[in-house]
Amino acid sequence: MNAFMLGEWIQSLSLTSLLVVGMLIIAGLFLGKSMKYVRMPAIIGFMIIGVIAGPSVLKFLDEESLSRLSFITHIALGFVAMSIGFELKLTTLKRHGRSIILIILMESFLAFFVVAAAVYVLTRNLPIALIYGAIAPASDPAGTVAVIQEYRAKGSLTSALYTVVGFDDGLGIFIFGFAASAARIIMLRETTGIHQSMWALVLTPLREIGLSVLIGGFLSIFFILLVKKAQDSRDLFILIFALVLVTTGVSMRLNISIILTNMMLGIVAVNMQPPGVIQKIRSVLIETMPLVFVLFFILAGASLNIAALPAIGLLGAVYILGRASGLIGGAWLGAALGKAERKLRRYLGMGILCQAGVAIGLALVVKNEFSGMTPGGVNMGSTLITSVTATSIFFNIIGPIFTRIGLVKSGEIQPHTIS
Repeated sequence: MNAFMLGEWIQSLSLTSLLVVGMLIIAGLFLGKSMKYVRMPAIIGFMIIGVIAGPSVLKFLDEESLSRLSFITHIALGFVAMSIGFELKLTTLKRHGRSIILIILMESFLAFFVVAAAVYVLTRNLPIALIYGAIAPASDPAGTVAVIQEYRAKGSLTSALYTVVGFDDGLGIFIFGFAASAARIIMLRETTGIHQSMWALVLTPLREIGLSVLIGGFLSIFFILLVKKAQDSRDLFILIFALVLVTTGVSMRLNISIILTNMMLGIVAVNMQPPGVIQKIRSVLIETMPLVFVLFFILAGASLNIAALPAIGLLGAVYILGRASGLIGGAWLGAALGKAERKLRRYLGMGILCQAGVAIGLALVVKNEFSGMTPGGVNMGSTLITSVTATSIFFNIIGPIFTRIGLVKSGEIQPHTIS
């Protein structure tokens, strides 16, 4: 029985999406554990199961099923962002000092400029170059956090990775807002002669970041008040789960960043609660996150369109090389300027390569906003979606692997967790 016949047989059983997901979680769990034998993170196994089960191979989960289950991905991102927030104490930021700020600025802006310049040299199209450059800084913290938690990594590099993958998303959205607005203004001016107000260039990113911070901060105060009522870890888990749902739902409703809002929820809480309460919350998250990661990366794998890989072309190759060199080079430059310790200079850039949902989401924003504007916008949107999806497959595979290599070489993964 070949793969196609097997897929048809499974579909003929009228299995529900949830039943299929349950079966995939079991398969993902065991394949994830087996990844240690080839010295790869467990999330690679989860993604392999997702790819096999998704529309690209066996079609156990089709596009309609994935659309129905997309809420799981949003919830998972909310948990990941909140867990990052709970690692960002102000005392930690003060300990890193200006070096962490310089790292975030340098890796984000260098990725933007390197990709934008390379794409412009290739295409001679400034709006397209700006858009590709604007998407480059966007990271996917889930891959980095999953590797850190799987191997129980601890140390200054681990702490810095939590901070960078948390805050560079905010800066990435800010860069994207400005660059997308500039590209829109240039395209309108070239095709229609319409001169749009420069206020749009400033207000769009400021609105998203400002609302994310305000709403996350407000809900964190609500969270702090409710935590006092939680009697045990079971009550605390229910409370955390409910708050992630509320925060994620509000973010989606207002079309603001799920990651920034949930991260802000964690940041305010961790800096205002006594250490004992924070330890209880972290214990709940440690028990919860493995299931979150299995679900998130199985669905992420299923969503990847493997057929898009051949379409990557020269533009995709330029984007991959430009983004990787910009992030790694920018992290090294920021760490060097900030006089950070040697292992941050050498290995931090290796831990921030993951890119998936946020980048694809930004590409969808471009497609929706630009397609109805000019004929060139339709073509740009379609090309962008294809190439960003294809390059995300690449970064989703190498990102966790490079994160693990960096943490091993820095000595922050204990030997007993590797074997």
